[in-house]
Amino acid sequence: MTAIDVGRVLLGLVVLVGGAELLVRGATALATRWGMSPLVIGLTVVSVGTSAPELAVSTGAVLSGETDLAVGNVVGSNIANILLVLGVSALVLPLVVRAQLVRIDIPAMILLSVALLLCGLDGAITTFDALLLLGLMVAHSAVTLVLGRRSGSAADGAAAGAEGVASPRATERPRRPDRREHAPRGSTRSWSSSGSRCSSSAPSSS
Repeated sequence: MTAIDVGRVLLGLVVLVGGAELLVRGATALATRWGMSPLVIGLTVVSVGTSAPELAVSTGAVLSGETDLAVGNVVGSNIANILLVLGVSALVLPLVVRAQLVRIDIPAMILLSVALLLCGLDGAITTFDALLLLGLMVAHSAVTLVLGRRSGSAADGAAAGAEGVASPRATERPRRPDRREHAPRGSTRSWSSSGSRCSSSAPSSS
């Protein structure tokens, strides 16, 4: 290994990390404008963005004939994400686990891992296996987006309802005071059609 090879590896890492960072930032801002929760953004946009370097490495390995490197990269990155990334993140700050993650996404991850195991039992991941995996990816992303949009709409409706209950008099029109209520007893006043006072007379004392 020469200095040129080391420089190429470092340059490739910088380009991959920088491109993934730009992808994640832009896609996250776009998804936030669509009203999706951070969990949905992490399950779809951010996960795809952070997997872009792994996709580039695995694709390059396959084109170079290093299929073992491609499969090892995928399996090793998933192990590192669960053990290393989650472990270090939980050391920094305790992580909140949503109900959707426990009910849907973690079981889906386990089932997809079992599907990958079944696909590799015959010693190869064929074109049919690849189409199956891509179809499952599309289905999972679609379900996640639909659930995220529903939960976002429900949260917005609850917030709007709470705001309306907090200020029920915000839309009420103020009551116009009746000037006749303040007229002295025994006095007579004439009013025009516009509500302005025309004349006033008081009873004379005899």
